[in-house]
Amino acid sequence: MPIDTPDLLDRFLRYVQIDTRSDPHSTTTPSTPGQWDLLRLLVTELTEMGATDVTLTEQGYVLATVPATTRKAAVPRLAWFAHVDTAPNLPGAAKPIVHHAYDGCPIVLPDDPKQRLTVETIPHLRAAIGQDVITASGATLLGADDKAGVATVMAAARHLLRHREIPHGVIRLCFNPDEEIAGGMKHLDLALLEADFGYTIDGELPGEIDYETFSADAAVLEIHGIAAHPGWAKDVMVNALRIAGRFLAALPPNQSPECTAGRDGFIHPVESAGSAEHVTVRMILRDFELDGLAAKRALLEKIVAELRASEPRARLELTFNEQYRNMRYWLQHDMRPVEFAQEALRRAGLTPASQAIRGGTDGSNLTARGLLTPNLFCGMHEVHSQREWVSLQDMARAVITLLHLAQVWEERSA
Repeated sequence: MPIDTPDLLDRFLRYVQIDTRSDPHSTTTPSTPGQWDLLRLLVTELTEMGATDVTLTEQGYVLATVPATTRKAAVPRLAWFAHVDTAPNLPGAAKPIVHHAYDGCPIVLPDDPKQRLTVETIPHLRAAIGQDVITASGATLLGADDKAGVATVMAAARHLLRHREIPHGVIRLCFNPDEEIAGGMKHLDLALLEADFGYTIDGELPGEIDYETFSADAAVLEIHGIAAHPGWAKDVMVNALRIAGRFLAALPPNQSPECTAGRDGFIHPVESAGSAEHVTVRMILRDFELDGLAAKRALLEKIVAELRASEPRARLELTFNEQYRNMRYWLQHDMRPVEFAQEALRRAGLTPASQAIRGGTDGSNLTARGLLTPNLFCGMHEVHSQREWVSLQDMARAVITLLHLAQVWEERSA
């Protein structure tokens, strides 16, 4: 199934040069203006390629339709999702570099020569020898998470619109903001989407089909001390910074991201900021099971209770916020989206593989809301770092997988 790989490459290179990193402190949706730039570009491109019902909502969701070509009346309506934002930890306006026919030698990124990609330190890079590997220049993210997914969905939609001889049902497209700050599906109106099943295109390895994720909560600890002039502070001052230090020191190291793997969850302080009078500590909690997540909440409550008892003059406020839940809880009752994707992967010449994701996708929230949405690969690697990379050939395999997926759903329908 030949596809237009030069167009796929051009799209990806165009998208990653737009800075779309999200901002967890923003009160707007999308959280950053750069996301609007890419969203508006996608509206233009979708309209030009012939998609119908192209819409950009007030909350920053681009919706569009690839009309059905099947004569069958009962083919479920699929939705393909990709998020436009990139992680907040690094700049997102990439200067992409295409390493054509990668030869296996170390890739040194010119804007930061300390950033090196080698087949010894990055095992998956060895499989990309001979392929066209794309990196950033070393000062930014590449943005393959998830602009590789955006480019994949756009290329698949363009192919279906140009090849109406391929039988498929209605395909709804959705490009959304703020996935990286757990807000990707917060404002999406599922009634407006009008889909029966969905797929996020936000995974790593060719053949990957994910249907189990972490369950996730956020936690915030506000510590209010007592201010005083340091020269006359004895028995008066209560230093919120010192209490924050004791709190952080009390977190068990064996439940940190740097000490866990596999199916182990963690408590991760992501930010601590403030002064002697007031400190805010922000954390994320992750576990594959809800009882494990509850245990982590209970541990934080215990530590805070002990700090309150040791310094009753301070005021400590601990709050939790649900972010997303393990999609397995819902998908295990209807595995058709997974099984049909596995068949599409096999038709694309790939071996289906599933693992429990040590993270989450927009599909976690969508699935919990009733739209079963597993996650498919788009080829990105070393995400959230300057060493992020993707191969053009892997993105092309993701496009081919989506084309087969549309046909499998049509074939398996009455």
